[in-house]
Amino acid sequence: MPRALAIIPARLASSRLARKMLLEADGLPLFAHTARNAQASGAFARVLLATDAPEILERARALAIEALLTRADHPSGTERVHEAWRALAAAGERAEVLVNVQGDEPELDPRDLAALVAAFEDPGVRAATLAVPLEDPELLARPSVVKVVVDRNGDALYFSRAAIPASGHAQESARGSHKTIHRRHVGVYAFTPAALEQYCALPRGEYEMRENLEQLRWLEAGERMRVVAATRVPEGIDTQADFERFAGRLRERTS
Repeated sequence: MPRALAIIPARLASSRLARKMLLEADGLPLFAHTARNAQASGAFARVLLATDAPEILERARALAIEALLTRADHPSGTERVHEAWRALAAAGERAEVLVNVQGDEPELDPRDLAALVAAFEDPGVRAATLAVPLEDPELLARPSVVKVVVDRNGDALYFSRAAIPASGHAQESARGSHKTIHRRHVGVYAFTPAALEQYCALPRGEYEMRENLEQLRWLEAGERMRVVAATRVPEGIDTQADFERFAGRLRERTS
């Protein structure tokens, strides 16, 4: 396996759920559950937080979780990961793969994280992400559910909030097929250090701004992103109700 680091951007401010990273379930803040889940994959040489809040930094260190303090003005988690990686590299750290695991994703399947890192055993892969088959027509139509189409090599052709690929004009030979061709994107990104540096130097893309999907910046620049098959989509934590459901599932697993 390539030497990989998981860097978890953990911003204190949240528009929909105040101080989300510090909400506690089973005696641990949300970011700690995410960090421990990433460690359970066995794919990472180091797992650490990149945070803009001294309060999160202190809490992480008290829990023996590595953490770095970053600027507060990053437009996305990818830029926060980039700042953290630059600090690590300046201190002598080396890595072949950097995985951006969002701080509010404590239920990613650890096997999926390991598979994402393993994709970089192919020397042609410089960036990668995850996706699962999408069969539910209601989810396919929902703009909050991001879809992706891939080429024959498994690299992304496009990501969209629209229902892609469209099927209303399918040729006769495709209409009777029961093959699942729709894929739901799982928002975890992995880059080689050089690719992350390149990504963060790119200007924002036109499609990125229209779809509000940062990964389109990479494709619009003519680069490839491998799409790795994941086993499941974790439930996002954006509201207090989402968090309470996560805490309930955690109680069930540990009881």
